[in-house]
Amino acid sequence: MAVYTINDIEKLSGVKAHTIRIWEKRYDFLPHRRTDTNIRFYQDEDLELILNIAHLNRNGLKISKIANLSPEEIKQKVANSCDVDAIFDQQIDGLMLSMFELNEFKFLKILNHKIKEFGFEKTMDNFIYPLLDKLSIMWIAGSVKSVHENFINNIIKRKLIIEIDKIKTDYTTITKKFFIYLPEYEAHEMSILYTYYLLKSHGVDTLYLGSQLTINDVKDAFDIFKPDYIFTIFNDSFSETPLQPYIDSLLEKTGNSKIILSGYQTIQQKIQDTDRVHILKSLEEIKSFI
Repeated sequence: MAVYTINDIEKLSGVKAHTIRIWEKRYDFLPHRRTDTNIRFYQDEDLELILNIAHLNRNGLKISKIANLSPEEIKQKVANSCDVDAIFDQQIDGLMLSMFELNEFKFLKILNHKIKEFGFEKTMDNFIYPLLDKLSIMWIAGSVKSVHENFINNIIKRKLIIEIDKIKTDYTTITKKFFIYLPEYEAHEMSILYTYYLLKSHGVDTLYLGSQLTINDVKDAFDIFKPDYIFTIFNDSFSETPLQPYIDSLLEKTGNSKIILSGYQTIQQKIQDTDRVHILKSLEEIKSFI
């Protein structure tokens, strides 16, 4: 059972701590949980209830009205609201609640509506990545299980592959070639797939060979494809070993190609830009570079 502070709840729900305290004092929404040292804390069911309350309140239902509902009635109203697509115009809380329930129908209903209204790229930037940021906080707190992470990742990867296949590339106008891949022991395929989507949507000739590539696989691909740029991500891999020797080997085996790197380990290990190595520290930097 995960335990949250009020600051954790604020970050996860988007509801200010001050507002949560007012709700508790005026409407007695939540059980009064305190540690032996009299510090207020929250559990999983409290987080889910606050997410539900915030969702209904943001979409027009007054707190005084919500206060008269039981937790079961609140949950039912949230479920019913999913039948009205427009209710999710500016919020990602519906996506979070669908994830908690492992409700693929509801998650896709919300996601497809956002893609239709805003386009795929804006949906990824404004809804999916903020959702993933919240999940990272919840993972640290212990409230997100592996099944939740797999649920999100598999749906988004399927969407990415569909969107990539829709892109028509005009190869007669291409001037630069990218080769992108994930090294061994690197699991963040969604990030590399989104980079693939961004490159393709900008008309870049891009070769993607998937994950678990060895350094010799990279050399073979380089010898055949001869890319101008090679891009990869280091988040999970090289967490316990130095990354620089791998980069040195990559430089040695890839001629004059520019090496573009991103991911937590490039920052953690303070990898520096050089004439051939360029570090991109965020999604915005990746998009700007493309």
